[in-house]
Amino acid sequence: MSTLSSHPPIVESPADPAHWEGLWLHEAETQAFAEQLAQGLGQWPGGRDARIELRGNLGAGKTTLVRHLLRAAGVTGRIKSPTYAVVEPHQAVNPTGTSDAVWPIWHFDFYRFNDPQEWEDAGFRDIFAGPGLKLMEWPDKVAGQLPPPDWVIALDAIDQDQRQVRISTGTERGRMWLQDWIQGADDAK
Repeated sequence: MSTLSSHPPIVESPADPAHWEGLWLHEAETQAFAEQLAQGLGQWPGGRDARIELRGNLGAGKTTLVRHLLRAAGVTGRIKSPTYAVVEPHQAVNPTGTSDAVWPIWHFDFYRFNDPQEWEDAGFRDIFAGPGLKLMEWPDKVAGQLPPPDWVIALDAIDQDQRQVRISTGTERGRMWLQDWIQGADDAK
């Protein structure tokens, strides 16, 4: 008998998923995902203060996903890309009129940053310390400055319409949200 088979493992892999992969065949599936995500973020403990990194090449659909997510969360009015402004603040209004009726959402695009220190110089630490959903495109441009993301959503454009999607988690609460989200998707089948 080998020692490997006679002793229990010291470190075990978690039974709960730490990532999810899927394929969106067209933009309507991106929109449906965004609607499910907005609903989840509104219900999950701490979801309204989530930090979500969006990764992918130019044209992968990061901003499109954010636009659908903002609409699904209740943002009204024009939604523009923060490519030149670096950050666009939004206020989603919960139609229930509860005490948490206003939901601050921050959409960042760090594409134009040349040095991670620019994040600190811009005063973004205060925004990240406050309440609200933080959606971050091009987070690698500010490496080492951002707090750990709850979710990383990586998009890969297969063609004009299709997107390969991978969600991974960076925090314990993000892992719990992903587990809940996957369970909800399985229940809907």
